[in-house]
Formats: sequence, structure tokens, C-alpha cells
Amino acid sequence: MRFDVVTLFPELFAPFLTAGVTRRAYETRQVDVRLWPLRDHAEGNYRRVDDRPFGGGPGMVMLAEPLARCLAAVKADRADTAPVVLFSPIGERLDHAGVERWSASAGAILLCGRYEGIDQRFIDTHVDVQLSLGDFVLSGGEVAAMALLDAVARLQPGVLNDAGSHQEDSFNPALDGLLDCPHYTRPEEWNGLKVPEELLSGHHARIAAWRRQQRLAITARHRPDLIASARQAGRLTRADEDFLRTL
Repeated sequence: MRFDVVTLFPELFAPFLTAGVTRRAYETRQVDVRLWPLRDHAEGNYRRVDDRPFGGGPGMVMLAEPLARCLAAVKADRADTAPVVLFSPIGERLDHAGVERWSASAGAILLCGRYEGIDQRFIDTHVDVQLSLGDFVLSGGEVAAMALLDAVARLQPGVLNDAGSHQEDSFNPALDGLLDCPHYTRPEEWNGLKVPEELLSGHHARIAAWRRQQRLAITARHRPDLIASARQAGRLTRADEDFLRTL
């Protein structure tokens, strides 16, 4: 898949694309990321990409014309119908199901906004999808773009050391959409705190039952909405319900 990123700060992506386990996806181009510096498509001595907003107010607004020229260049290079994605507070919130859909797609063109936003006329004319990471505001869309790229990359075959490790991620359907359980490693006792006995038993069924109950307990405590969704989808067993009643 291919993601083209339109950004004022392409240098922010350099360490992201070359560090960590997900770099494998970018190096092999399983996830082909191409950066498009927006100022390369601005005119004038100052390569201006923003201006004051009509009606007054603080901050600056990104100009439509440089964005339109850059987008035209991206589309000509791709020669396909990839959706144009803008990271925006009004967008649909990105979740695990959304990441799975993007991970199975051919990619997209990611627009990283800055300042007070983008001229609405460009959005109305060119943007196909708007996405949000949550109810907060970032200085720009680059961090949001990296979040999407990272989430998509780790789902690609061969990227993680253990091919099935993402199956046990929080929110994964393989865990019925629940949060993941706690994890422990050596030493068996640290600062007076011991690893749960079940994990040291060597009994696979006992370990699996403990992990299931921990996932249920943590999800019920922190995200009861996920318990309700799992129950509505028929993913909770009688044993699950019996355990939840003990909490």
C-alpha cells in the first residue's frame, strides 16, 4: 500500500520511518510512505502557504492554492483514485476497526494541516475523509498521520517479531474487543511484588483463564462500554458473565 503525506514539516517523519520495529514495513515498502513538502508547491520569494483569516481572529489559515497544486502533483504521480484524508477535530474517531480497514486498503493521500486550519473551500472541493484521534487539538496533522501509519504498519505480515502478537492487542476482535491483560517478566519478585501465581504454574488452561478474567476485569473497570459492546455482539460466555457478577 502507498501513503502520500502532504506536510509543511517532512523532516518530522525521518526518525519515525527509520526507528522501531515498524521500520521494516517502510524499508520493504509494504507500507510505501512518500513525503510531499507543501512549500515546494507555493509561489513567490517566501513560498507562502498561509494568510490571515477573513473576518479577523487569531492565527493564520492555510491557503487553498498551494494545497491544490501539491495534491494535483500527488494524484498525477499515483495515477489512481486514492482517498484524500484530512486529520480534523470533526472527523470520525480512528479506532481498531478503522485501522484494520486502512491496513487492507491500497493507501491514501494524507493531508497534515497546520495553524488555525485549512481554507474551507479546499476541504469542500478535495477532501474525501476526515479522521480524528480524539477530543483534543494537535499543533499539526503530522502526529496524527504518524499514528495512522504506525498502526497500519504493525498489522502487516512479517513486521512484528511474533506474527500473531497483534492478535492479542487491546480492542482486537480476537480478544472480543476487550482491553489486554497485565504482563510480567523477570524477576519473579520485584520490590516485594510477586508475579501472579497463575502465570508461574505452567498450566496453559489456568493461565488462559486468568488472562481472560483479567481482561474482563480491566475492561469492566476502565471501559465498561466495551463490555456492553461485547455482550451485545454475543461475545461473552456464561463463564464470563458469572465472573463479571463477582466484581
